[in-house]
Amino acid sequence: MSDRHEYTEFHPRWYRPRVSTWWWLRGRYNLAFVVREVSSIFVAWFVLFFLVLVRAVSLGEGNYRAFLEWAGNPGIVLLNAVSFFFVVFHAVTWFNLAPQAMQVRLRGKRVPGVLIAGSNYLAWAFVSAFVAWMIVG
Repeated sequence: MSDRHEYTEFHPRWYRPRVSTWWWLRGRYNLAFVVREVSSIFVAWFVLFFLVLVRAVSLGEGNYRAFLEWAGNPGIVLLNAVSFFFVVFHAVTWFNLAPQAMQVRLRGKRVPGVLIAGSNYLAWAFVSAFVAWMIVG
């Protein structure tokens, strides 16, 4: 008897509607979602760049000067400028999602999302001002 005629239990196919490759261009929120996910690459670049900077500083003045020379290349400067835009976009979209990601309750009532997002922005402004004060003096 051939395998072709053996009895097999019926397994239904699941209904899966066809989705266009360009589904993310159909709405503002879908586009923002995809851009936010792609921005993670630029966040990773910022982390890597900072770690290379710390390593160059730890290895001495010669390595630090070589790093500064490399970081001054127009391509790296452009990459860092684009990365800065995406890092800010990533942070803003994350802060706006924070009220949906966590539910804070105070005295049995849910804290409004505006207060949660606002406290994130306030903390961001405070830390940025502190870092600017440390750099400028």
